[in-house]
This record gives sequence, structure tokens and C-alpha cells, in this order.
Amino acid sequence: MRSELFSPEHQEVQTNDRWALQSKRMLRCRLNPGAPEIVSSSGAMVAYQGEMKFKYQGSGGGMKLVKKLATGEGANMMRTTGNGEIFFAKNGSQIFLIQLEGEALSLNTSKMLAFDSSIEWDIKMIGGGLGAGLVAGGFTNLFLQGHGMVAIASHGEPLLLDCSQQPTYVDPQAVVCWSANLQPQIKNDFNAGALIGRGSGEAFQLAFHGPGFVVVQPAEY
Repeated sequence: MRSELFSPEHQEVQTNDRWALQSKRMLRCRLNPGAPEIVSSSGAMVAYQGEMKFKYQGSGGGMKLVKKLATGEGANMMRTTGNGEIFFAKNGSQIFLIQLEGEALSLNTSKMLAFDSSIEWDIKMIGGGLGAGLVAGGFTNLFLQGHGMVAIASHGEPLLLDCSQQPTYVDPQAVVCWSANLQPQIKNDFNAGALIGRGSGEAFQLAFHGPGFVVVQPAEY
């Protein structure tokens, strides 16, 4: 049997690394007994080899529980343990690995693919409160801090923007992640008089300004 399908570039990556890119659009993680769990986006697992156990990521109680009930984000994550290799992907998006070494990162919850369970996490609301986040379409972000690996997904080649020189405005559906020290605000450009009878995907933006970066994907979903 002959086919380009069987070329080396499509074969499994052979490595003992815990985290490795199988390709630009698929992540391979190695798990061993006793190793930290991997927290992933629910539904991101596409295959695994060996023995794996899956369970929903708990809310952690307190305000995390309140935020989970309000946004459903806690129910959208899974914890995996096992012995073998597991493969993650998200709708053909490009995958990027970020090594946290004590720093913090804010991430669009829909762009999260997976991260080490050693990393502390929390659900944040954009605009300083639950009400403001829900007004902007229920937009929330995942705050990650600590030591470990994070895998994020970008639909298309991402763009890194410097927010320190001037205000930067991003469509909430296009933002991937940003410096955790930045506190984005909701900007409303909706003009009722100009948009009567028409919809607009640009009614709300996230406004960033300060020392730091924001990553944007070339797609609005």
C-alpha cells in the first residue's frame, strides 16, 4: 500500500518529553503513573494510547463555584491521568506551547487547550465584574499562574501586539491571550441610530493599554 498519508511527517512523534507538538495542529502529551494531571478543554482529546482516566475539573468551591455556575467554564475542563500518550487538538487550530516559570497569563477560555495541573487557575470576568462580562456576551478569561506548560490554540497564524505605546482594541472573539498585568476594559462602539435594522460584530471590543502584549488570531470565533 502506498500513499502520502504514510510519509514520516504524519507518523507519531517519538520523544520522552511530557509535552510535544505532533504537528502545528496536534499536541502529544506523555503521562506516567504518579505524574501531575493534565487539565484540558473538554472534547479536546482526539486519541490516546495506553491507559487513561478522565474526570471533570472541579470548580474548587468559593467564588470559583459561583463563576462556574454563571459561565459554565468549570464544566468545560477535564483532568487526565494515566500511563501512555494522549493527543489533543481543537478544530484544526494551530497550537502553541508556553512554559510558565512563575509568571501569570490571561487566556481567552475558548482558546485554552491544556495545561499542567501544577498551575494555579481562576476564572476572571472582563470589565471588573460578572455583570459587565455578561453584557459583553458572557466573555470571561482564564487566569493561569505558576510553573508548568500551557497549550493554547489559535485559528490561523497569530499576531502579537505591543500594548505599551498606544491603546489597542481587539474583537473579543479574536483575542487569544494577553499579559496578566493588563486589565482589559469593555469598549462599546454601538451606534443605535446607524445600525437600526442591521447587526454588527464590532459593537464591543476589549481595550488594552499598558506594558504588555495581546495575541490576536485572524478569525472571529
